[in-house]
Amino acid sequence: MSINLFMPTYRVEECIYEIKECLEKGLIVNKTIEFEEKWKKYTGLSNAHFLNSATAGLHLAIKIFKDELGWKDGDEIISSPLTFVSSNHAITYENLKVVFADVDKYLCLDPEKVREKITDKTRAVLYAGIGGNTGRYKDIVKLCKKYNLKLIVNGSHMSGTRLDGEIVGKNADVIVYSFQSVKNLPTADSGMICFRKKKYDDVVRKLSCLGINNKEYYMNCYEKESYKWKYDVEKIGYKYNGNPIMASIGLVQLKYLDQDNAYRRQIALWYDEAFKYYKNFIKPIPVIEDCESSRHLYIIEVNNRDELIKSLSLCEIYAGIHYIDNTEYEMYKYGKGLCPNAHRLSTRILSLPLHLRLTKDDVREIASKVIKFASCI
Repeated sequence: MSINLFMPTYRVEECIYEIKECLEKGLIVNKTIEFEEKWKKYTGLSNAHFLNSATAGLHLAIKIFKDELGWKDGDEIISSPLTFVSSNHAITYENLKVVFADVDKYLCLDPEKVREKITDKTRAVLYAGIGGNTGRYKDIVKLCKKYNLKLIVNGSHMSGTRLDGEIVGKNADVIVYSFQSVKNLPTADSGMICFRKKKYDDVVRKLSCLGINNKEYYMNCYEKESYKWKYDVEKIGYKYNGNPIMASIGLVQLKYLDQDNAYRRQIALWYDEAFKYYKNFIKPIPVIEDCESSRHLYIIEVNNRDELIKSLSLCEIYAGIHYIDNTEYEMYKYGKGLCPNAHRLSTRILSLPLHLRLTKDDVREIASKVIKFASCI
């Protein structure tokens, strides 16, 4: 039997019940509001707006800051080359420049390297918590405060991640989550954007619904027989709002998030135990102290990454890459050579299967094959 990198787990009967209730009662938008409220209660964050993807959230975060704060085309946002390309596309959408800074051993932005890239055109830092790890997030927070930069957190891997016992994001200007189908809180695809300031939350609710300024329209189109048809459109917006079917699934999945993340951490411990005597050629990417990671990924560094992936696939064990150095892409090649650690790691890291359907025996089987093939340099 094959072992996939990802395999989402849904509480199917509960999800069907939520969706059925949503469709039968016709109160479709109420599910999105309910999910937002429960997400705020779970995270302790002040604001939350449900969207159709995390990519949409990153784009809206950057657009809103640019519009509201008067950023100009060509202004700079510091970001990582070791992230999914949507992080850096979101910056480029708004005619801002991605300035690449190098990563540290946690695969997150290195605060010292970020500091080196700050100029008079720098407006923000986009920080991605790879695999659910926070890296040196606290140092990035201090850096942004010192230089008066906006901190935008890509929390796509961080649903449920805690640092010093608290959900990450309260001291960021905005954090964006992904609930895409392989994430820790899976729907089919959706996301959540959480601004620290309510005034930005008010703006994003308009922009995500085509710029419509009538709150009643996009929060509750129908009330008895009265259709909320009167509204104005003050500025251009986008069709980025989340839909109630995804929210229905999210409501169920949220109930199990901490439980599921605990099992993910157990899987990671099983891997750690299996590899502890082989660190000369298998190096698990560490999780920083005081971080209770969501463990979206289990990433190792090896000497023969590409060969290892091929060998594992022949055994029907399917690993993944997180991520290709973005400066290898044509549109970001201007940054090539500027982040040597990120580039080196991008040729040496792979993500091993990590999902709720894995058993301890599965982990032992995967680890034994990794040890066998990784030792063949």
